[in-house]
Order: sequence, then C-alpha cells, then structure tokens
Amino acid sequence: MIITAVEPRRKNMTALYIDGEYALSVDTMSFMDSGKKIGSEITDEELYELTENSNINRAKEKALNLIEYRARTHKEIEDRLTPLFGQKAARLAVERLEQLGLINDKALAYEYAETLIGKKHFSRSRAAFEMAKKGIDKDTADEILDEMDPDPVEHIKILLDTKFSRYPNDEKNRTKIINSLKTMGYSWYDINEAMGEYFYDD
Repeated sequence: MIITAVEPRRKNMTALYIDGEYALSVDTMSFMDSGKKIGSEITDEELYELTENSNINRAKEKALNLIEYRARTHKEIEDRLTPLFGQKAARLAVERLEQLGLINDKALAYEYAETLIGKKHFSRSRAAFEMAKKGIDKDTADEILDEMDPDPVEHIKILLDTKFSRYPNDEKNRTKIINSLKTMGYSWYDINEAMGEYFYDD
C-alpha cells in the first residue's frame, strides 16, 4: 500500500489517502512521528500502529480537556474516552494524568462527599451510592463517610427547616415529604423521628 496523498483536517488531524482512496484520519503529530509521507509504503501493521498511536495522543488531549472543565475521577474519564478511542488508549491517557498528579480520586471523593452530605443533605446510603456511580471505591467512600459521620435525623431536620419549610402541614404534603426523604436514602425510622417534632395532627 502506498500513501498517495495527505490533507490537513480540523483539530490537528491529517487525512491519509492510500492507493488513491481516502483511508482514515489520524492526529497530525502521530503521522509526523511515523516518518511516513506521500509516496511512502505502509503495511497493515504500520497502519494499525499509526492508528493506535493516534488514538492514544487524542485520548490524552481529550482527557486534559475533560479535567479542565471540571475535576473527574479515574473511572469517569476512562468511561468517556473508551468509546471514542478504545480501552487501551483510554487507560494510557488516565495513567498519564495520574503521573502528572492531575487526577486524585481521594481528594475528589472528599469534595464530592461534602457536596452530597453537607449541601444536598443526602443520607449516608444515598451518598455512598452516588460515590460508587462516580467510580469511587467502597473502601475510600466508607472511610470518608465514617469521618463525616452524618446524623440522619439532624440532616432531615435541616431539610425540614429549609427545603421543605414551604410545605403546608397537611397529610398530602407530609406524604410528599416522606417520599422525597426516602428517595434521598433515609429510613422510615429516621424520618418518623425527625418529622414527629415538626408535623402533628391538630
């Protein structure tokens, strides 16, 4: 196979034409590093290697863009990159960010737990569930939540004083509040204890 033409594309990409037909686009840096040019012969193995190198470079660039927008966990970044560039490229991109100190799952886990418990007032179980979805391992989540030691009844009381304070004291609205608190992960026992001090029948 012979590279018969190359054309610049957007976002630092280069289109390769092989034997007179468009074959694929790779990032320009990978193509330059390959030493290939118009008229060069390229084997299937070399084309595969070029594609792999391109995917790795593009995955690293995309990973940097992702964390520039907001902090993300190892799993979040890898999950975003894998469908675009393949598992190997995604893994290598994440490893590179870790080497540079740009990913710190534990620090992010603390920050996220503060949001879930301190701001949203989720229950411990709901916070643990949300942290797991972010790719934060169970041991790390448990350690952080143990340190925070959220009191479920006190958090429900805070919600009753803030988020639910506008609700009228009637059966229909008490049911809405109970359902909302259950969605936030609170048990009926804790809900009943907290609400007993706020709502009562005349």
